[in-house]
Amino acid sequence: MLKKVITYAVSIAVAVGVGSLSALLTSGSMDIYSTLKTPPLSPPSVVFPIVWTILFTLMGISAARVFIANEYKWNNTLTVYAVQLAVNFLWSIIFFNIRALLIAFLWLILLWVLIIIMIKGFYKYDKPAAYLQIPYLLWVTFAGYLNIGIYWLNR
Repeated sequence: MLKKVITYAVSIAVAVGVGSLSALLTSGSMDIYSTLKTPPLSPPSVVFPIVWTILFTLMGISAARVFIANEYKWNNTLTVYAVQLAVNFLWSIIFFNIRALLIAFLWLILLWVLIIIMIKGFYKYDKPAAYLQIPYLLWVTFAGYLNIGIYWLNR
């Protein structure tokens, strides 16, 4: 039981830690969002850290479930998970720090594809782990809409 608790705690901490580090590295540049023209349905900036914290927590839970389901062994699905986590981390830097809005959108498409691959992989090991990633896929889809809309409205 302790082994499972530690696995969940570490997995959640890693995922939330990646998100927190990304937020920290972009914190000085996030004011750009309030200066940009945004498309309809754009939420206020206060929504983003709340949603992302929930999504990173779900990512950590899912990764822990897959790790446990695979008898505490690393596998290719978890490698895809790690890669998508890195791609997710870099999106904020590309969008907020570098302000390369079109490149950020293309990067988001890469992230979207990796999430789908990850969900399919998670499904093979643990169906609930895969289902926990559906909100993430939907949010990244919405983020893609916001990203391309912001690019289009601010060219």
